[in-house]
Amino acid sequence: MREIVGEMRKYLVCVTGASGAVYGIRVLRALAESGCEVHAIISRWGERVMVEETSRPFAAWVDTLGIARERVYDAEDLSAPPASGSFPLDGAVIVPCSMNSIGAMASGICGNLIHRAGLVCLKENHPLVLVPRECPFSLIDLKNMTTLALAGAVILSASPAFYHKPKTVDDLIDFIAGKILDRLGIEHGLFKRWE
Repeated sequence: MREIVGEMRKYLVCVTGASGAVYGIRVLRALAESGCEVHAIISRWGERVMVEETSRPFAAWVDTLGIARERVYDAEDLSAPPASGSFPLDGAVIVPCSMNSIGAMASGICGNLIHRAGLVCLKENHPLVLVPRECPFSLIDLKNMTTLALAGAVILSASPAFYHKPKTVDDLIDFIAGKILDRLGIEHGLFKRWE
């Protein structure tokens, strides 16, 4: 794990329109609780799925997550800071990451700010964690994920383990959030590790 030395570490968390909005919410909260500067983008379909799955829009979650509202960007605003390589980041996570977003980034297409920010992370060599929540994967999905992995992204599927004997859905969510934080080099106690 990397230690936070000197200035606060800065992360971008993006939520797209795949099922699993709770993973994005948990990662946002965990990063904020760890003392990181957290920036966020939610796509239009990410917002729709979040309302379906949690009965609350993203705006209702923001204040409970410890994220500054001025660090939440409109997914259609390609002039927002995360669109530029000069916007310093210690890493980014797209959770959940839709197959549409994976396909766009694998093709180099910037359909929205999430796609652009992901491609910027790859070109600037910032850690980029993509968390697909799809089942099963088509051959096209697998090829697109392979393209992104070869470009430097980490593909971390939303597939929780059971060796830690989860008792609740929150235990399963925390496992995936913890694995994401592991990839970003952030210490946490979200799940019991294998011994």
